[in-house]
Amino acid sequence: MGAAAQGGTGPPSEVRRPGGPENPPSPSTPPNPNPTDPESPASRSRRPGPFPGRALGRLLKSALERSTRPGWPVVWLFAGYPLWWALGLGPFAFWAFAAPMAVELARRHRTQGVRLPPGFGLWALFLLWATAGLALVGMVPEGTLPGSGGLLGALVRLGHYLALTVLLLYIGNTGREHLSDLRIARALGWLFVATAAGGLLGLAAPYFAFTSPMEVLLPAGIASDSYVQALIHPASSQIMNDVLAYETPRPKAPWAYTNTWGNMLSLLLPWLAAAWLIAGRGWHRWAAAAALAASAAPIVYSLNRALWAGLALTAVLALVQLVRSGRAAAALSGVLAVAALCAVLAASPLMEVVRDRLDSPHSDDGRTATSLAAVDAASQSPVLGWGTTRDMLGSSESIAIGSSPECPGCGNHTIGNNGQFWLTLIANGWVGTGLFTAFFAVAAWRHRRERDAVGSAALLSVLLLFWYMFFYVALTAPLAVTMAGIALLWRRAPGAAAAGGVTR
Repeated sequence: MGAAAQGGTGPPSEVRRPGGPENPPSPSTPPNPNPTDPESPASRSRRPGPFPGRALGRLLKSALERSTRPGWPVVWLFAGYPLWWALGLGPFAFWAFAAPMAVELARRHRTQGVRLPPGFGLWALFLLWATAGLALVGMVPEGTLPGSGGLLGALVRLGHYLALTVLLLYIGNTGREHLSDLRIARALGWLFVATAAGGLLGLAAPYFAFTSPMEVLLPAGIASDSYVQALIHPASSQIMNDVLAYETPRPKAPWAYTNTWGNMLSLLLPWLAAAWLIAGRGWHRWAAAAALAASAAPIVYSLNRALWAGLALTAVLALVQLVRSGRAAAALSGVLAVAALCAVLAASPLMEVVRDRLDSPHSDDGRTATSLAAVDAASQSPVLGWGTTRDMLGSSESIAIGSSPECPGCGNHTIGNNGQFWLTLIANGWVGTGLFTAFFAVAAWRHRRERDAVGSAALLSVLLLFWYMFFYVALTAPLAVTMAGIALLWRRAPGAAAAGGVTR
């Protein structure tokens, strides 16, 4: 055994003895008494550590490895949506991220096979119905404007449905050990934070907007179209002059429309509560609480009555889930928190905005007219519908063509733009609408026994569809959240692991 192992510092001849001379330096290490020499021990002790760029490079490499783990398209799609919005991609980001998901599903199909969720046959039939309905796009239903609708819009809508189908199958076929429920929930919770921040931006800077890279790349004739502008030209709010008696900014960032903003905020709220408030720690909980507080004013100024009612419905469903899971104390705390929030709202200036909105129906007549027109169009073609939307002849206020400052409600309103239910009615008929709703109803019924936080958030994403589909079009982001919820419920179900290798 060597001297070092015995506690010594070197060979016996080099050990310093009490009262003896200093040990002579080793011949291979010449003396260097100059402390300023770069090779001296003193200078070496003053050298800086590794170059900061190397540490930054290692940090970036580690972050890249984490962000490209299995399931990365889902996380990047949802958590990165504000960036895709700023780039002008908007809803088409779902197409972009569906591509790598589809590649992975094709690879899995060759090696292990791809599982399908229970009831998927209903959704597959709906896709078939939507495809078959394209043959009727060129026809003119009674009571609609000739030349309205169009094949391009129908194809875009079908593309959205297919992209969301890929999202559903990708999440459901990715093992929970690779893409955990909590990881998806946190990404959706972050999207709530971004949506709440966008709401504040819409109030603080209502005229904020900028030209996106996509807007620059597109031909001017396409980029200037009003519908395309809403998708590719990022803006913080929609300025409304005809809802209340004064100009009102309705927040919408990072979404194309205020209605989509409200729909998404409501759907994402349960995910924020599950992943950030309940399962989160430290800064996650503080950030979630701050986001909830910050969203109050934008929610009121959105003037979305369906959103207000939807949030009340969400609170009721959440309390029911708490009671069903045996957390009566948490349910009571929730009731007290909601009561306190309502008291604060009633005493704040925001209550005046709520009263003004309730006293100004504004769009009620137009919504009623287009809803009845959708029912009439579906009754004319109950099996396949008409393939896509159409414009009404006239409106609820006048048969005049085109709106004017004197009659903003006049003109040819688009049938189906006032809710997903009405959209599927005119585009896919009564049969197609039945297939669409049946798929989500089967999923909600099958997974009705979910109790924990993430499972309840997923279940609420499905249940809330049946409220908002009468007021908001679900394509594309809201329906994506619902599809993600179905996928999580599906792979959490008993027997899912045995059926397809998905582990808990």
